[in-house]
Amino acid sequence: MSEKQSVTVRIAGEEHTIRSNAAPEYTKQCAEYVDERVGEIKRQLGMIEGHKAAILAALSITDELLQARQGLQQTHTDVIARAEAVIGRLTIAVGKQ
Repeated sequence: MSEKQSVTVRIAGEEHTIRSNAAPEYTKQCAEYVDERVGEIKRQLGMIEGHKAAILAALSITDELLQARQGLQQTHTDVIARAEAVIGRLTIAVGKQ
């Protein structure tokens, strides 16, 4: 396990020091993503308190994550079904020889 590193990031105009096992570049990338989402929400809703924008950003990012997980699960299910179909066809083809 790697050693925790500190990196300072800016989200919604505020600086935050984050300690993480992740590479600093990755932590910065995550912070930029959150900052962009908070900014999008503030632009969409106008004058909104920072913590409310952060909560809405968290909900939006969580929705994105859950949809991606669901899509991944569906892809996994589809791949298994296709593999089983191929195995079935191969079994029949080998049996005919």
